[in-house]
Amino acid sequence: MKVQAPIKVDRKTKRLAKRLTGGEIAVINHVDIDEVAANSLVEGKIKLVINAAESISGRYPNKGPGILTENNILIIDNVGEELFHNLTEGQIIEVIDGNIYRDGELLGNGEVLGKQEVSEKLKKAYENLSVELDRFIDNTIDYAKKEKGFILGEVEIPHVKTNYANKHVLIVVRGQDYKQDLSTIISYIEEMKPILVGVDGGADALLEFGYTPDVIVGDMDSVSDEALKKAKEIIVHAYTDGRAPGLKRVNDLGLDAIVFPAPGTSEDIAMLIAYEYKAELIVALGTHSNMIDFLEKGRKGMASTFLVRLKIGAKLIDAKGVNLLYRSKLKMKYIWALIATALFPILIIASFTPSVKQFIHLMQLKIKFLLQM
Repeated sequence: MKVQAPIKVDRKTKRLAKRLTGGEIAVINHVDIDEVAANSLVEGKIKLVINAAESISGRYPNKGPGILTENNILIIDNVGEELFHNLTEGQIIEVIDGNIYRDGELLGNGEVLGKQEVSEKLKKAYENLSVELDRFIDNTIDYAKKEKGFILGEVEIPHVKTNYANKHVLIVVRGQDYKQDLSTIISYIEEMKPILVGVDGGADALLEFGYTPDVIVGDMDSVSDEALKKAKEIIVHAYTDGRAPGLKRVNDLGLDAIVFPAPGTSEDIAMLIAYEYKAELIVALGTHSNMIDFLEKGRKGMASTFLVRLKIGAKLIDAKGVNLLYRSKLKMKYIWALIATALFPILIIASFTPSVKQFIHLMQLKIKFLLQM
């Protein structure tokens, strides 16, 4: 295996993915590459991934490395922090069988992960899943006790401009299969006209499909400037002590925002706001709702999400994975039936015109002549 290309370097994979133009080597420092990160790298049309950390640590079966290798993108794994800091964006490097060279000088090496190596590592990770699940449950219970005030009225819900009362609310998170799920519910959006809430990068997902987010909720680390400028309202998720690093970015764009200090995830507070302001129905798309989802986000439990979903109850419809529920296929017999239906009135009308009548009469004579032959 030999690859030579310019490099793009970033400790944050989602930040790096925005700068990819195609044909580069992506240099990252990402323990347990998650599904969303892997898909963003694939979309960037990279040649190779160099990871300073372990792409599969073995804690749980993360899907990212499998997505990369299925798209014929190899990973040079666990090359170390020293090599990561020794690489500068824009440099051209050469990778030969796991060895990394710059101008002929060997900088370091890592383990080459292809389909087989990823499969073997994932098998071991699955064997460890019960251990991780035990820890995850304990952490969720511990934090649920600490964060129960989040849903019991101890956390003040900020005043918002958006009128949620008696309306449908669609909350979009850039999670697993969010594009496919969003494609599936287009008819729902067109018919019901729900309030569109983008959670960080979920706002850009809405823009991709031609919709302007009514509200953006998040810490503002993965949403584009374009989405922020187009949104009608911005709610910055802050730490419980009031610190809101994302607020500076919004203000630097000359925009106003509401700050909401709260525990949990940004999608949790998006749902809670919609519920507290009397939304009729809350549809969640791409959200994180299981152990793997949360481990991929670097969380050791899902206390706040469990509590919020417990509170909003029957008002919540989880549209995650809805694209797998029904896939419509246009069959050939329907196409031929449609063509025949469309042609029938045309043929009837055309048969009354003199030129067409003459043509039909001529064809009849030819057929009679051929039959006599």
